[in-house]
Amino acid sequence: MIGVTQPRRVAVTTVASRVADEKGAVLGHEVGYSIRFDSCCDVKATRIKFLTDGMLVREMMRDPLLSKYSVIMLDEAHERTLHTDIIVGLLKKIMKKRDDLHLIVSSATVDAELFRSFFETNTTGDRHSDTATIITLEGRTYPVEVLYTTRPVADYLTASVETVLALHRGEKPGDVLVFLTGQEEVERGVEQLKEHAARANKGMQLLILPLYGGLPYAEQLRVFHRTPRNTRKVILATNIAETSVTIAGIVYVIDCGFVKLKALSSETNLESLVVVPISQSSARQRAGRAGRLRSGKVYRLYSEDSYDKLQVSSVPEMQRSHLSPLVLQLKALGVDNVLRFQFLSPPPAHNLLQALELLYALEAINDTSDLSRPLGEHMAEFPLNPMFARMLLQSDQFGCSEEVLTVTAMLQIHHVFTVPSRAKGAAATARRMFCVYEGDHLTLLNIYRAFIRYNKNSRWCQENYLNYKGLCRAVSIREQLKKLLHRFKVKLVSCEDDPLPVQRCIVSGFFSNAARLHYSGSYRTVRGDHTLHIHPSSVLYEQPAPQWLVFNEVIQTSKHFMRDVSVIEPEWLYELAPHFYHYGTERQLAEAKRRRTDQR
Repeated sequence: MIGVTQPRRVAVTTVASRVADEKGAVLGHEVGYSIRFDSCCDVKATRIKFLTDGMLVREMMRDPLLSKYSVIMLDEAHERTLHTDIIVGLLKKIMKKRDDLHLIVSSATVDAELFRSFFETNTTGDRHSDTATIITLEGRTYPVEVLYTTRPVADYLTASVETVLALHRGEKPGDVLVFLTGQEEVERGVEQLKEHAARANKGMQLLILPLYGGLPYAEQLRVFHRTPRNTRKVILATNIAETSVTIAGIVYVIDCGFVKLKALSSETNLESLVVVPISQSSARQRAGRAGRLRSGKVYRLYSEDSYDKLQVSSVPEMQRSHLSPLVLQLKALGVDNVLRFQFLSPPPAHNLLQALELLYALEAINDTSDLSRPLGEHMAEFPLNPMFARMLLQSDQFGCSEEVLTVTAMLQIHHVFTVPSRAKGAAATARRMFCVYEGDHLTLLNIYRAFIRYNKNSRWCQENYLNYKGLCRAVSIREQLKKLLHRFKVKLVSCEDDPLPVQRCIVSGFFSNAARLHYSGSYRTVRGDHTLHIHPSSVLYEQPAPQWLVFNEVIQTSKHFMRDVSVIEPEWLYELAPHFYHYGTERQLAEAKRRRTDQR
């Protein structure tokens, strides 16, 4: 079998579909794909398999030598995702055992010499004995005119919308691709453009479509449909449209010059989503979208001088991410000493140390840094962050595995609520029907239960401003996670309407993400004393501020915002993670608990 990896799910599904069409095959037979929580393959018939790099790592856990594959192709390797770099290191070990395995590393802007020297094993000096070589293929490209702004723009979202409208008035027919940084920006841009399109309905029409990773698959496919006559298609996308995805008809590209990346702060030890300038290689990739099928133009919303100052390539994810999922998977693959693993770009030692510390606190590894049995081994099997895996595997001990299963599935989808610009008040009112004081996790549980109670009705979702397709995906994800819990013999029990077991179970997985209210009105992390704020999307944002809470992730924009937060009691931290926290004396703990009871 031939395995082809892509860094993103939308690229996997669209490229697999395209190759199946080219071969005149039915998708799922000779040509198939595999992504997280979705597989379209035939065990016996599939010969070309497209999959995310994360799924290939999971296959290595079951088949360490990838014995089913004769060729592995790592596509879009320049993105240097965490899993791509793991695969590169593991394949180097595998190829020492398998002379018959062929590896192709491909990209339009990859540092080819870096990969060649990493895989080259010839030390004789005879070039005829080289085990790795560079092959350059000149693709069919068309000229692209690059246009820069004369000075920096104040707001790149507003500038993007204005550029689309000016282009629509003055340029020849052709579709437009706009690069923005995230889902919220994309949706705001779509709403703004739709308002303008409704007012300017003469002449050529505007068809405005979003494209981002959290969008349901059927919605993502709309961008590939043929553009109707007398219509200009405008696609607002995150950087998932930067590589692998070729959308027919794109003539104009608008590049905002920024991208949202995960970054681990050495000061706060928190991983957050940060908006940063793109690299020159990413800028070239974006510009190339306009020259795939015909000549085009790219409008860069930054000056040429700013472009020259950009980094040549992006920092590999390996060097800017929390490494606990990576270390857990390496341990499951039999890599005992992760410090000596052959990384293409070695991560900072501090990041590895922090990952080992968290895994030890989660009891995924033991005192000798080996994978614990059975908890650590089972955690490695989940296609989730180790904190989620720990929470799920411990949920039956708290008597709430049914509820925690639902909460975990709901947290895998993005933006449960829809907020149309013309109905913000009605959407806020509908949202308050589901909100609870305990926080976002139990609010998501309420939404899911109501969705099931109303028989997964799309009209009900529309009336309550809920993402119907996202909720359907949550149902599917929950079923797959449920099968894993059955496999690991975790009993499915319900706490009925008691919120405390769910809150305590969440703490058992996310105890390291705890924060307390500061007298200034902000929050401070329990470990490290770093300043955080509740994200405006949280149900607790406009509520009386709880004294203690845990959060799932941090987003950095104007401030460091906590997203997906739940109210907790501080003694739970000491009780459920005594190896991670200390809470003074037992008498102080009892007195603090009595004071909170009196306050209630």
